[in-house]
Amino acid sequence: MYRFAKAAVNVTGQAARQVRNSATASEEVFHAKYGVALMVGGTVFCTAVWSYVLTQTGITWNLSPVGKMMPKPWRKSEE
Repeated sequence: MYRFAKAAVNVTGQAARQVRNSATASEEVFHAKYGVALMVGGTVFCTAVWSYVLTQTGITWNLSPVGKMMPKPWRKSEE
């Protein structure tokens, strides 16, 4: 158990050091260069897919059954 705890602390400390030493600088460049284009592209893709699903697939959505269904009549009690 001691080895596991020591390894876990080591991994956690290593991750903290990477964050403090700004190891994420390459990610910031990526987001600055492609961030807006990815967001716009994802929004367009999502809108297009849902537009197709809602209009072309013929899925019957679970709308309210109020006024469309009648309850079955009760059986008459046997006397």
